[in-house]
Amino acid sequence: AATRQDMTYWLQELQQKRWEYCNNLDAAKRDSRTSPTPSDFSKGLVAKDNPDLSILSQNASAERARNILAVETSPTDLVGEQAASQPAPVQPSAINFSLKQWSTEIKNSMSSLRKGNNENRKSVFYTTEEWELLDPTPKDLEDSMALEEKRKHLAEGSKGLTSSAFPFDFGRIPHKTRRPLKDMIGSSKNRNSSDSSPTEWCSGNGNKLVSELQLKCQSQQEELEKLKKDLSSQKELVRLLQQTVRSSQYDKYFASRLCEGVPKDKLELLHQKDDQILGLNNQLEKLNLEKDSLQQEVKNLKCKVGELNEQLGMLMETIQAKDEVIMKLSRQLSECEDNTSSQSGAVNSSMATCTNKELQELDRLKDNLQGYKTQNKFLNKEILELSALRRNAEAREREWQAKYTSLEAKLCQIESKYLILLQEMKTPVCSEEQSPAREVITQLLEDALKAETSEQPEQAFFKPHLVSEYDIYGFQTVPEDDDEEKLVAKSRALDLRSLSLSENREISAGVKWENYLASTMNREMMRSVELKNLIRSGIPHEHRSKMWKWCVNLHVKKFKDSTVPGYFQTLLQNALEKQNPASKQIELDLLRTLPNNKHYSSPTSEGIQKLRNVLLAFSWRNPDIGYCQGLNRLVAIALLYLEQEDAFWCLVTIVEVFMPRDYYTKTLLGSQVDQRVFKDLMSEKLPRLHAHFEQYKVDYTLITFNWFLVVFVDSVVSDILFKIWDSFLYEGPKVIFRFALALFKYKEEEILKLQDSMSIFKYLRYFTRTILDARKLTGIAFGDLNPFPLRQIRNRRTYHLEKVRLELTELEAIREDFLRERETCVEKRDLISDDEEDS
Repeated sequence: AATRQDMTYWLQELQQKRWEYCNNLDAAKRDSRTSPTPSDFSKGLVAKDNPDLSILSQNASAERARNILAVETSPTDLVGEQAASQPAPVQPSAINFSLKQWSTEIKNSMSSLRKGNNENRKSVFYTTEEWELLDPTPKDLEDSMALEEKRKHLAEGSKGLTSSAFPFDFGRIPHKTRRPLKDMIGSSKNRNSSDSSPTEWCSGNGNKLVSELQLKCQSQQEELEKLKKDLSSQKELVRLLQQTVRSSQYDKYFASRLCEGVPKDKLELLHQKDDQILGLNNQLEKLNLEKDSLQQEVKNLKCKVGELNEQLGMLMETIQAKDEVIMKLSRQLSECEDNTSSQSGAVNSSMATCTNKELQELDRLKDNLQGYKTQNKFLNKEILELSALRRNAEAREREWQAKYTSLEAKLCQIESKYLILLQEMKTPVCSEEQSPAREVITQLLEDALKAETSEQPEQAFFKPHLVSEYDIYGFQTVPEDDDEEKLVAKSRALDLRSLSLSENREISAGVKWENYLASTMNREMMRSVELKNLIRSGIPHEHRSKMWKWCVNLHVKKFKDSTVPGYFQTLLQNALEKQNPASKQIELDLLRTLPNNKHYSSPTSEGIQKLRNVLLAFSWRNPDIGYCQGLNRLVAIALLYLEQEDAFWCLVTIVEVFMPRDYYTKTLLGSQVDQRVFKDLMSEKLPRLHAHFEQYKVDYTLITFNWFLVVFVDSVVSDILFKIWDSFLYEGPKVIFRFALALFKYKEEEILKLQDSMSIFKYLRYFTRTILDARKLTGIAFGDLNPFPLRQIRNRRTYHLEKVRLELTELEAIREDFLRERETCVEKRDLISDDEEDS
């Protein structure tokens, strides 16, 4: 190719041809395999597993990738067949060297002929002191003719093969039959009465010699054929006479021996048989004669071929002699050309060198230009991405700058107040009257205990648990009646605030979440170790709605994909139009769900109607469960951060994905199994505490049963509750076991100090409300309790499930026996079971 672009075009065209050839080859294989021959076709089921009958399918992905990655190039000049049909461009140096190149080509072609490199010619010429032509013997001629006949038959059977131009192999003729080439040339001169040189003889009298030889050969062959025909006719006559004599003798002998007692009809039958035998013998003889004649013809043809090969060898020798003469003339011509072109060659070579350098430089510049274009596209893409990240960082920096300015203003105000206080405290006051400094102190304490307002949202960052009537989740923090409880609640709120201000944990967590969400702004969030660690540390309040919805969709995607659009609205419409057996119990439990939360405290609260809709829709989706006490609290917590439909799917995630079957049914079978699994984990992870409970016969599952059923709702402070729910919605039910063990380990030393069952059980009822450090609790749950494999929990669930089912079966049998005895015994008829009393 002249240029790199032409080279690329050539490569592209070659790739296209190869691709088409491969596709055609695959199609041929596919056709041959989809329509097998009857002998290859396997009948029965074995054909399904036979790889030979498999259909070769086209590689659609490879074709699509090839189309995508194809480089569209066009040639700068004519290439391929178009270039071959056009005359080659003539360069100045090429004109001067054309004759020299032509002579060189003639030399190469003559040398190849002399060495016998032509594959189509199977003759072998032996070189000695002088040229010799090979004279074959008759036996060798017959063998070669037989081999050649076989080759012809094979060549006619195969379409793709070509027969040899020189069928007779001279290499098979032995050395003893060789004649000198000069003698044969001399004999040919005598026949043609010519005294010319070898070159003149080849050019003028070659054709005459061949024609005379052919005429003589034909005349001799005709005479030979006539003699053969006469001989065959005489042989046939002799054979017929002999056959007649034998038949007559046979008839005479047969008639003399058997004719005396045999009837005439049988004799006629015998004569007919004899005639048939004679006729068949005659036919056999004729066929044998035909066979002999054909064999004789074959021999004659072989002889002819041998003679023609001999003549052909003579002609080849003459051609080689001509080639030698041509080569001598071409050498002389090339020497003359070298003398004339030596002067102009230096100038042309210098010009060609300069031109080649310029072309190489131009190609290099084109390659550099293409590389710079590709690099420019890549850098432009990187610049666009970096610009988007820079804009996001600038927006976040402006937000932080505004917050920092407002906080700095607040700090200045507080510093001025405390400066006034210090100035007042400098001068001692001896009187017992209330000093101005006492009023300043009182005012500062009131400011510290003041609840956050909507006018000061920046305080929420540092004071999420101020001593106010409700926290940010809507839960009541200070009771209305009991003064002692009020003091305890205020103390707990101030402790939480002290924890948040002492380590600035929420600020660091918020920065990490901002960085993570900024990095995933232009791509979909995926499960990762980084995301799991962030969720375990707690989702910030402002991002919790988004993350909870993403977690729920992650677990119920397969359910949502199998439902029709508007599935939740359809269930809700059915629940509002038709009465459901669970509707009555749902209405009774609505106001008892979270009475200490302002969103569910009264019938007119906003959360009550949403809670009703979600529970009714779920009861229609899952009629086996309908409604179970505990589902209302799960939905109430979900509705704090999710809309109705998302809260509905959150409940589906907990009941149908996370928890085992029969967890919320009437028997609470799954819940009972989890309590037994938790006992096993307690004995393994906290053996001292488990032994302490066993020693004083404290059944702590009466406390933990509600933890598992409603996922710690109303059992821990709200800040810890929502951090538990963050990990629970992402990782699943294993989180409940982790935090249940962590709560006991957090207060293990305090519980071990208690030495009687009543004090232990009383302490277990409220000790979880005294745990305030969420960071320490999370560290215990996800660090100190490791390893914590889910496979172990599943195996123990399976083990205890069989035991609980067996116990329930025994209890049902005892109940049936009791009812049967009560019906038969008069004294026991007045006994009423608990279920009957409730009904």
